[in-house]
Amino acid sequence: MNNKQKGRIQSAWNQVSRFFQSEKTIKNARVSYQVIWNLTLIVIIVGILGFSFAGGVGAGYFAALVKDEPVRSKSDLQKDIYNYEETSEIYFADKVYLGKLTSDLEREEVSIDKVSDHLKNAVIATEDEYFYEHDGVVPKAILRAVYQEFSNASVQSGGSTLTQQLIKNQVLTNEVSFERKAKEILLALRVEKFFEKEEILETYLNVSTLGRNSSGRNIAGVQAAAEGIFGIDAKDLNLAQSAFIAGLPQSPFGYTPYTQQGELKDNLDPGINRMKTVLKRMHSNGYITKEQYDKAQKYDITKDFIGKKTLPSEKYPWLTYEIEKRSIDILSLYLAKEDGYEEKDLKNDDLHEQYLALADRNLRQNGYKIYSTINKKIYNKMQEVTENYPNFGYDKSQTIIDPDTKESKIVQEPVETGAVLIENKTGKIISFVGGRDFKREQTNHATASLRPNGSTMKPLLVYGPGIDLGKLSPGSVTANVPVSIPDGSGKLWQPRNYGGGSLTGLATARDSLKNSYNIPAALFYMKIINQNPVSYLEKMGFTSLTKADHSNPSLSLGAMTNGVTVEENVNAYTTFANSGDFIDAYMIDKIVSKDGEVIYKHKTKPVEVFSPQAAYLTLDMMRDVVNSGTAASVKNRLAFSSDWAGKTGTGQDYKDAWFVATNPNVTFGTWIGYDTPKSLQGTYNGLEYNKRNIYYWADLMNAAYAVDSKLVDPDKRFEMPGGIVSRSFCAATGLLPSDSCQKAGLVKTDLFIAEQAPTQGDTSLMDGQYVSVGSRRYTALSETPSEFTSGGFVLNSKSIEAIGLKYVNDPNSLIPGGDKWGDVVGTSATLNDNGKVPEPLSITMNGNTISWGLHPEGDVVGYRVYQNGQKVASISAGSDLVYKVGSNGGSYYVTAVDIVGKESAPSQSVKTVAAKPTTFVDKKDSKPNSSKQDKDGKKEDTKNNEDKKTEPEDDKNQDMTEKDEKDIAEEEE
Repeated sequence: MNNKQKGRIQSAWNQVSRFFQSEKTIKNARVSYQVIWNLTLIVIIVGILGFSFAGGVGAGYFAALVKDEPVRSKSDLQKDIYNYEETSEIYFADKVYLGKLTSDLEREEVSIDKVSDHLKNAVIATEDEYFYEHDGVVPKAILRAVYQEFSNASVQSGGSTLTQQLIKNQVLTNEVSFERKAKEILLALRVEKFFEKEEILETYLNVSTLGRNSSGRNIAGVQAAAEGIFGIDAKDLNLAQSAFIAGLPQSPFGYTPYTQQGELKDNLDPGINRMKTVLKRMHSNGYITKEQYDKAQKYDITKDFIGKKTLPSEKYPWLTYEIEKRSIDILSLYLAKEDGYEEKDLKNDDLHEQYLALADRNLRQNGYKIYSTINKKIYNKMQEVTENYPNFGYDKSQTIIDPDTKESKIVQEPVETGAVLIENKTGKIISFVGGRDFKREQTNHATASLRPNGSTMKPLLVYGPGIDLGKLSPGSVTANVPVSIPDGSGKLWQPRNYGGGSLTGLATARDSLKNSYNIPAALFYMKIINQNPVSYLEKMGFTSLTKADHSNPSLSLGAMTNGVTVEENVNAYTTFANSGDFIDAYMIDKIVSKDGEVIYKHKTKPVEVFSPQAAYLTLDMMRDVVNSGTAASVKNRLAFSSDWAGKTGTGQDYKDAWFVATNPNVTFGTWIGYDTPKSLQGTYNGLEYNKRNIYYWADLMNAAYAVDSKLVDPDKRFEMPGGIVSRSFCAATGLLPSDSCQKAGLVKTDLFIAEQAPTQGDTSLMDGQYVSVGSRRYTALSETPSEFTSGGFVLNSKSIEAIGLKYVNDPNSLIPGGDKWGDVVGTSATLNDNGKVPEPLSITMNGNTISWGLHPEGDVVGYRVYQNGQKVASISAGSDLVYKVGSNGGSYYVTAVDIVGKESAPSQSVKTVAAKPTTFVDKKDSKPNSSKQDKDGKKEDTKNNEDKKTEPEDDKNQDMTEKDEKDIAEEEE
């Protein structure tokens, strides 16, 4: 710079200095400063006033928004934020886990110490990075959210802390409004004041909605997510798995890997990308190292997704729904009692329905643990046997109405089944079979289906009560012939033994039960029907009886108005094994709340039904059913031997087949039949319906034995209580045997309750004479020729009125014949003289044998044979009507003699020629020898032929015996 330039700059500076130093300039500057300062103060003051006004307005607005929100105490908040649904769990016996009950949302509570640290850190890094620093809200986040809301910004960042999200989910609604947001902030501040950070985090981890599991069920809470997505517990989650779950809350159903059907989605990228975002935030916030981050980013999470998981309701449909139903019944009573009601109050249908609905909701939301009595291994084995059993029977056509088209169509209906296994001393239901295919038919045939129980009713309603009431003993005798019994409606009921046969004249109670004779059971029932025997069924848990059942004689054979379930029928039989005490069967052992409180524990309450002596005698009679009666075929089918006592049963027209049996430990029963009742009669795979059911029973018991032999096959037998004696009795009356009874061979021995043992002597049999006509026997009259009578015993009808004689159609039928009854005849079995002389006979001669037929007049009792006018033989009308003439020739005829001795005119005469003397010749004379050989040979052939003739007869008798045995085996209701 030159001097000239410097001079100009100096000159300019001097001028500026003089300007600022002049009084005028100073004065003007002073005035301007004052003005600017005043303006600045005004702006500051106005700003402060404006901010204060705005803050006041804002505060007032906030106060207005939350004015209706109550000031909640810690206990109130605790109740609200911990009030979340938790799925109830069900268990087999011995605390073996079964699964979760069906609910809209599956959740399982977990404590914070049982959650992976990776998962806790992932949630904080993703949802609330300042969680451990704030007091429930982050102001700048709220201001940012408010600004974005007012500016309608395209990017909306969340302004809620975990505490606020917890309040939104558990206390408030999802409504989008300033009022809800204001309440959320207020409550978040109070939550932070009352609860520790770990408590808040634990609750958040349990309430978050996290998509679906591998069964397609909606899930909430990290434990349900860990189990449902990866098949592990929340504490075992690795870093990548934790990040995946932590990313789900932003879009649960967008990021979840499963469809509603429980299948993996085709596109898993959204959830995987979200997982990587979570990992990035964890790294940014210092929760993981760079090495951990890189490794987790490359982790193949898809290999950890478990496949489709079958729900308990799919694998165990009958069991799951049965446990659910019974639990609801129990909880409804529990909740009603908590509200001050008593059990009797629930007889009000409206109130009952109200508490059933409440119990149903609680069961699905309150996380109960329900412990059942069902043995998992036995239950599984029984389902397997049922699935593979080949002998149920034919499918039959059934017309139904299609629920969609409302048109009728024909379907094939299979034979269905139900079975129940009960532990006697406790009443625990160990196992059951609800049916063959739940998808086809959902009815539980073990616990819900009502069917008539056929002859399985007899021990429960006839023999057990009859013995207990002192009206019966195993040796009691009654008629087993056609009878007519008034049914109370003015009509006559004529029970019959199945097949129409097996009419034995008289029968003991033991033989009647063993062979399932219906007529004796009906007559025995008539002896006690006026003593309300139905009350015994009610004590033993029958719940479907009607008023009409109490007076219906056919109830003795199982003809019920509504029917009975398999469970109830089997349960009743445990009474005999429990010395006469009924113990109600149960399936729910206990219910525990999520807090560990036992809110229900089953308590056994025995009900006295029979005396121990009556129970034992009924059991002892039912032993015969299994050992040699209608259920004898079960012995060869069972893989083990036990002290079984039981009863078979058949419904009317063969529509139901039953078998129930008990041993000292367990009672087990099965039923088969069609859902729409149809006849089961007819062979299938070579087996009649009764054996198909008995074999099924045996196969199920064998399966249970393979699992727990000690349970189903105890080494002890039923023990006979005191007060029982063995006594001989007469099979004609059940009284003490007389000399006549002993001579007739009709003495039997059986067990009696000591006080009920017979004390009176039998007077039913008297010495007497009788005549036989064909297979029938009649009392001889004083005029009857003795040559046609036989010495025997007369059955006095007046002495046997107690056997139900008044209902017997034909008293003469009481003496059936046979070896033991061959010399016995009833006093009412008489022949009346027709008042005229018998007509002459017609006879025939064949070789040396004269024969004739039974005289058409019914009062003829014998025949006389005459040779050359002299009587040579008297033949009873009950014998073979033939006479072989001797070697002497002559003229023969036959006459008929009636009951009073009148003799017919002779029949036509037949003549024979006397045999020539035998000529003996020398052995060298071959011709006579040949003749003798021929004759001897002919005689030998004749003998052989006679032997051969007897063989078909023996075969026939054998066949008849086998047929009789088969009829007996099939004699049901």
